[in-house]
Amino acid sequence: MTTLTPNQVTAARVVAAFAAVALFTFGHDALAADATAILLTIAAIALDGVDGYIARKRNLATPLGAQFDVLGDRVVENLFFTFFAATGLISFWIPVLFFVRGTVTDFLRGLAARSGRSGFGRDSMIETWWGRSLVASRPSRAAYAALKCACFCYLGVLLPLPQLQVTWLDANSRQWLSGGGQALVLATATFCVVRAIPVIWDGRRYLTNASSTATATASSK
Repeated sequence: MTTLTPNQVTAARVVAAFAAVALFTFGHDALAADATAILLTIAAIALDGVDGYIARKRNLATPLGAQFDVLGDRVVENLFFTFFAATGLISFWIPVLFFVRGTVTDFLRGLAARSGRSGFGRDSMIETWWGRSLVASRPSRAAYAALKCACFCYLGVLLPLPQLQVTWLDANSRQWLSGGGQALVLATATFCVVRAIPVIWDGRRYLTNASSTATATASSK
């Protein structure tokens, strides 16, 4: 592991996520493929903490690496939510929500990066204490990762259920299982939106600064 760079770990996360989704498409016919997909899903989420650990441990943290890590997060979560929406397990609006949320926050992070504010450390764009607690703190990031992991794995387990002929799995049981998945998705989406609030709140100043700079540049021409 010490020979890997943080960016290589991030790339491995993305590859694992695509492999998991590819295997989930065979889950209707092969339980082994579904089980392997769940293991790859866990790896894709768990490695999110590994790249940051390597960056801190080996002093390899860079603004580009921080942006690449965020990009990896977006690719992984949008990939899974879009896939499960395509299968009909979740609403179409869930991946739309995550896409819009990610676009807005990443746009503000991009503006902040121009001012040298990036990542999750002391140079982060989040300056308020409550914002750091919701976005940059380890408990918050770990809880969000755990929610996404549980959500994706649970939905992956639900995929082959319609084809399983199990006596105890009657219509009522299937409905309860489906309801549990929807509850997990709702909890994950809610936490996603809550964690976006500090980014938008602290990012508004960079949007204002960018607007003022653009106005001043236009006036000078």
